Amino acid sequence: MMNITFRDWVKSGSPFIWLNAGAVAISIIMVLGLVGFIASKGLVHFWPAAIVQANYTLPGNAPLNIVGQVADSEMVSAEQLHAIGLETPNGAAEAKRLLLKVGNRDVYGGDFRWVLDHHLSEKSYPLTAVAIERREWGNFYGYLSAVYQGDTLVADANGDAASYEHAWQAFQSRIARALAIHDDIMDIQKGEIGSINHQIERLRLEERRLELNDELSDAELARLQAARDVLHAEYAAHQKKLNVLYQDLARDHFTAVEMGGQSIEIKMSEVVRAFRPNAMSSGQKVAHYFSKLGEFLGDDPREANTEGGVFPAIFGTVLMVILMALMVTPLGVVAAVYLREYAKQGITTRVIRIAVNNLAGVPSIVYGVFGLGFFVYFLGGTIDELFFPEALPSPTFGTSGLLWASITLALLTLPVVIVATEEGLARIPRMIREGSLALGATKWETLSRVILPMASPAMMTGVILAVARAAGEVAPLMLVGVVKLAPTLPLNGNYPFLHLDQKFMHLGFHIYDVGFQSPNVEAARPLVYATALLLVIVIALLNLAAIYIRNHLREKYKALEM
Repeated sequence: MMNITFRDWVKSGSPFIWLNAGAVAISIIMVLGLVGFIASKGLVHFWPAAIVQANYTLPGNAPLNIVGQVADSEMVSAEQLHAIGLETPNGAAEAKRLLLKVGNRDVYGGDFRWVLDHHLSEKSYPLTAVAIERREWGNFYGYLSAVYQGDTLVADANGDAASYEHAWQAFQSRIARALAIHDDIMDIQKGEIGSINHQIERLRLEERRLELNDELSDAELARLQAARDVLHAEYAAHQKKLNVLYQDLARDHFTAVEMGGQSIEIKMSEVVRAFRPNAMSSGQKVAHYFSKLGEFLGDDPREANTEGGVFPAIFGTVLMVILMALMVTPLGVVAAVYLREYAKQGITTRVIRIAVNNLAGVPSIVYGVFGLGFFVYFLGGTIDELFFPEALPSPTFGTSGLLWASITLALLTLPVVIVATEEGLARIPRMIREGSLALGATKWETLSRVILPMASPAMMTGVILAVARAAGEVAPLMLVGVVKLAPTLPLNGNYPFLHLDQKFMHLGFHIYDVGFQSPNVEAARPLVYATALLLVIVIALLNLAAIYIRNHLREKYKALEM
């Protein structure tokens, strides 16, 4: 049997194989661990946690009734408690501290409260404890008392179990009614009235343009005024519908008792949903979970972005990345083709390649400053003066918007596409070019029908890398287009449908805003994790789509490489 020494084993290359395999395994574990950590912190936010009621007693104080959901827990040392005059249970080295979401911000000024677990007594999970999500002031925790229609008492929840269930059903039916009316109001405001306001603004700009061109005749004025009269009549009709809907929306209200025993009157129009987590079955909790998840994916944000959904941010992120890819791909491919196929290979081309490689390492915020100064102020301001003088001094393209954000990120990712395309062109054997030319094809025909199709997988690799980088960039977008809250989507039913001048929301900036600019940090923390997970998923889906296209092109033109 042949003995293999350590030196022979090293020379065989086996250690490097194991080292590479270990590095790959560690990388996969770290990525999966990161995604799992984000998912565990973010997705649990949508689960209906139980509502606990207990007496909270601090030394030397009277017991305080407390009601809420356990949001987090941690262990604190005895030294930390001694510093604030408290003790651990039975002289232990540490004690458990709970973060309770008690809600009722309009009553107590804050949504969360830290409590020591050993100071809680008489813990219970009442089946009648209710969590009410509101459009303002966050969640309300307490007990349903009575339901009213106008000044008329509809149901009293303070009687026996049957009376309470009757009141709960009346409560839920009126919430559903208020939500339906609210949806009708939003449809009219964002749809019909939004469209009318857009058309009225276009008429104003048209009148101003005619005035600047000395073409504003009496006939034109009459035509514009007639169009305005029609729009104003439509607006008045819709406003009349809104007035009726608002009156219907304000019809119902209810009273509820908070943990301090105070009775609070709340309008049904302020409620998003109400549920009793302690009385819900497993199936009901799962249904509630997916309902909250659907709201997160499909609704607009509310409460300073700490509640509601992130659909405008999803839409803005995907639309911006698509526009960026449409801009950077042809520019990067043309530049790479010129450098590889047409430019004379010498010191000039080498300097250009060095410059391109160096551009890939420039901090993204520098691109944002350049985009703000050149694209927004200079180019956008020039476009406004030449093509939109009627809108001045209000800027049209002379302000941050979707177009400038997409172009800035296209410029940021351009070196990646150029380098990847050049590498793909360099891998194509010279004999293929010579064979095509020998068969009578021109240089353009060879390039367009043979070389570029064969290099298309490399181009898609560049696009994949560009999308992966651009989708997660935040710093330049803060200067050239992204905002905390955009009232309308940049793609809608108003002419010209795609509004490149409009500001938009972005998932990356949404994470920054919610995590670092929110007035309610504890409430925002789970949404930071959930939005971060969503951003990872969006980037992964965009990359998978590009990878699928690249693999399809690679299979399609594989025969040309043989």
